Amino acid sequence: MTVDVTAPKNTTSTKNPLVQGLTPLVLDVALPVGTYYLLSLGFGLNDLVSLGFGSAIPAVRTIWGVVAQRRLNPLAALMLVVNVAGLLLSLLSGDPRLMLAKESGVSSVIGVVMLASVAMGRPIMSSVLRPLFGGGDPARLAVWDRLSATSPAFRRAEHTYTTIWGVVLLLECAVRIVGVYTLPVHTMVWLGTVILVTALALAFRLSFALAVKPMKTLFLAERAAG
Repeated sequence: MTVDVTAPKNTTSTKNPLVQGLTPLVLDVALPVGTYYLLSLGFGLNDLVSLGFGSAIPAVRTIWGVVAQRRLNPLAALMLVVNVAGLLLSLLSGDPRLMLAKESGVSSVIGVVMLASVAMGRPIMSSVLRPLFGGGDPARLAVWDRLSATSPAFRRAEHTYTTIWGVVLLLECAVRIVGVYTLPVHTMVWLGTVILVTALALAFRLSFALAVKPMKTLFLAERAAG
C-alpha cells in the first residue's frame, strides 16, 4: 500500500512499517511450505515429519532474531508460540492436520486483537498508518494527531481500517480451518498459502478504498487549511 501525501524528498527512504510487520509473516509461511514439499516429495518423508521440520524454521528464525539482532518481533513471537504448540499437539495425537490448523491461530489472534482495539476506541492499525502519512515530518504528524483528535470522519476511517483487517483475518482463519479438515494434507499445504495471500490482498484493497482514500482527502484538506 502506498500513501502519497506529497512527502518531502528526504523522507522517501522511510521504511514502510506495514511491510516491515508483514515480512516475518511471509517468511514464516513460505519457507515451511517449501520445506514440506522438499521433504515429502523429494525425500519421501511422511506428512507429520515434513510439517514438523517446516514448523521448526519460524522458531529458529525467531530465536536468531532475539539472540543475534537483539529484537523480538511480536508477530514472529506469536508464530513461535503457535508453531511449538501445534508441533507438540501433532506429535501427541499423530495428526498432521493439527499442524496445519495452527496457522489459523495466528490469523485469529491478530484479528481478535484488532477488533478488540476498535471496540476500546484505540484502533491498533493507526500506529501503522500514522508514520505512513507522517513520513517523518513533525508538521505532517501534527496534522494526523489533530485530525485524529478532532475529526469524527477521520476517526471513523481509522476504525474502519482496523476493522477491515480484523474481519478479513478472522474469515481467513475460518476458511483455512474448513480446508484443513476437508481437503488432503498435501493440497492444503499450498492452498493455505493461497488463502492467506488472497486474504491479505483483499484486506489491502478494501482498507485502501474504504479508509485510506477518505483519510487522505481529509489529511490534504487539513494541511492546506493549516
